[in-house]
Amino acid sequence: MGHAPQIRIPAVYMRGGTSKGVFFRLQDLPEAAQRPGPARDALLLRVIGSPDPYGKHTDGMGGATSSTSKTVILSGSSRPDHDVDYLFGQVAIDRPVVDWSGNCGNLSAAVGPFAIANGLVDPSRIPENGIAEVRIWQANIGKTLINRVPMRQGAVQETGDFELDGVTFPAAEVPVVFMDPADGEGALFPTGSPVDALDVPGIGALSATLINAGIPTVFVRAADIGYTGTELQAAINNDPEALERLEVIRQQGSLRMGLASSPEAAAVRQHTPKVAFVAPPADYTASSGKAIQAGDIDMLVRAVSMGKLHHAMMGTAAVAIATAAAIPGTLVNEAAGGGERRSVHFGHPSGSLRVGAEAALEGGVWTVKQATMSRSARILMEGWVRVPGDCF
Repeated sequence: MGHAPQIRIPAVYMRGGTSKGVFFRLQDLPEAAQRPGPARDALLLRVIGSPDPYGKHTDGMGGATSSTSKTVILSGSSRPDHDVDYLFGQVAIDRPVVDWSGNCGNLSAAVGPFAIANGLVDPSRIPENGIAEVRIWQANIGKTLINRVPMRQGAVQETGDFELDGVTFPAAEVPVVFMDPADGEGALFPTGSPVDALDVPGIGALSATLINAGIPTVFVRAADIGYTGTELQAAINNDPEALERLEVIRQQGSLRMGLASSPEAAAVRQHTPKVAFVAPPADYTASSGKAIQAGDIDMLVRAVSMGKLHHAMMGTAAVAIATAAAIPGTLVNEAAGGGERRSVHFGHPSGSLRVGAEAALEGGVWTVKQATMSRSARILMEGWVRVPGDCF
């Protein structure tokens, strides 16, 4: 019996924020995978090592968590005033699915550094020393991002003293700006209201803020579902009933936001929306052992990604948090103490994070021009990935 030999594809394994993934230039992919479709999905699934019934990703580059089962495809942009087109694929761990419905805010911080290092940005726009502003078209959601990438002696500066809770070692700071982050047609609140009542099977009527900013997100009060907001991963991820309850809430939010036509369709589209629960500030000990004091933060947030409580905070969800916190009347703003604000400092399982957003009421409708957060990025390995030549 003959066996197809392995092929090798140029790739870079990068960390961006609290996530990591496999980055490709579009031109380096096999021809069949240079366009959307089953061949591309099959290739990326094999690169990551999914689906894996053992939940380990032993035979691939994935890390068997939502924050480490990610792929990115980049190309020079044909759009005016943009440098690079950025396409993100969230790879499911236990199913043969690549979800293209949203962005990864954490890996967004690695796009600019990768693009510069791999010749996707006009050299005339890159200073020898200082800050290179990389203009990014986020193709999944049709939005503009900006990376402010530090440069030193003509190369991307990766090392530094910027510390990010959820990342073990310090690195160089990369500010990320999300321009006009409202998803879809620009409506922050798809129902027109900052708070809705969701009819959730097994729970009943549940207050929720449904917002399209960064990534569609369903926010509920921690207390309404039996939590304090200080929970760490084990408290949720080791409780199948808790995960199922949060998934049902997410599915109902998806239906109400018009993202899915049925619970079954919402279950397949796991990457969006996200579901998160919020609470007023309280003392707790982060997963690293770091003591978080209530007086040092504005609120608590815990968020679920791909069916599991996230170990820190998804970057796109952080944008949703910043936006919702800036708008009076949302559950997020309520948890942060109410009133108008341009930034919020929130506690998550790995520590805390400060994010900002500028919201304005225009003609009776809330809009947000931009949201900002700081991340870091670093190349972990570069070279080639190898996959069986008949896998796609």
